[in-house]
Amino acid sequence: MDSNEAPSLSNSSENRRFDVAERSTIHRISVLIPCHNEETANARVVCDFRNALPGAAIYVYDNNSQDRTLEAAAAAGAVVRRETLQGKGYAVRRMFSDVEAEAYVLVDGDATYEAAAAPRLIERIEREHFDMVVGARVGAEDAAYRRGHRFGNAVLSAFVARLFGLRFTDMLSGYRVFSRRFVKSFPALARGFEIETELTVHALELGLSVAEEPTKYCARPKDSRSKLRTYHDGLRIVRLIVRLYKDEHPLRFFGAFAGLLGLVSLTLGLPVVIEFIRTGLVPRLPTAVLASALALLAALSVTCGLILDTVTRGRKEVKRMAYLRVPR
Repeated sequence: MDSNEAPSLSNSSENRRFDVAERSTIHRISVLIPCHNEETANARVVCDFRNALPGAAIYVYDNNSQDRTLEAAAAAGAVVRRETLQGKGYAVRRMFSDVEAEAYVLVDGDATYEAAAAPRLIERIEREHFDMVVGARVGAEDAAYRRGHRFGNAVLSAFVARLFGLRFTDMLSGYRVFSRRFVKSFPALARGFEIETELTVHALELGLSVAEEPTKYCARPKDSRSKLRTYHDGLRIVRLIVRLYKDEHPLRFFGAFAGLLGLVSLTLGLPVVIEFIRTGLVPRLPTAVLASALALLAALSVTCGLILDTVTRGRKEVKRMAYLRVPR
């Protein structure tokens, strides 16, 4: 079946036959577009990528839209699917699981990213054997890339660079190209807009070959609204970064707590010890008990970090082996 043909939305048996045919076909390039209420921009994204990548299979995964996003995508010639679990992360997880290709282009369905740059990004994947190439947003219009979002992206990118290593300037870009190895070995645990952070940290922690490529970023079409909630989603991203740091570097994470607890314990307990050496008495017994308890907690924290560090090393080896099992 032609990958550009849109399946009927009403005939379930046709959809099942289509699914079997799709799963048995590995496309050279697949464009993956997660969408939620993007009726006004969706068809334009499909057409732009159809022109930029004429031979690519284009998939639109609708995430509980209340408008005609799905119908518009099908009319534009995309293969359409539904993901009922709400959140961009769920849609990306489903796309990575369902679609078979040699190279994957992941892009938001809001018509803000430069479709014409896709061949350039794919060329770097194929020629230089990168696992992920990120379309870094440059020359963005103020209407498209609000100052608050720009500032938040810079802060979060710097935060990730500090914790995991400096390899990206635009960590939250929704425009990326992946190798098959990356997609089929990526665990995809994030639920919402923090999926970009998870993609970035996964690549950094496994030491995969990655790069950035400058791309234009444009204003949304009229009547199209951003689904990103600056403070709410920013806080979720920060929480994910902290959790990933705990999971990937437990000895450093728990070691920091141990150092803080040890410092407080020493500050409280040292005067008590000096007093005991000088007089043989412990006049501040509650302080002595508290200092001892904090010292024990510091020791337990270090022990937890050491144990979890061993577990994390095993998890990284398993992830690496899963990555290597996928043929290039």
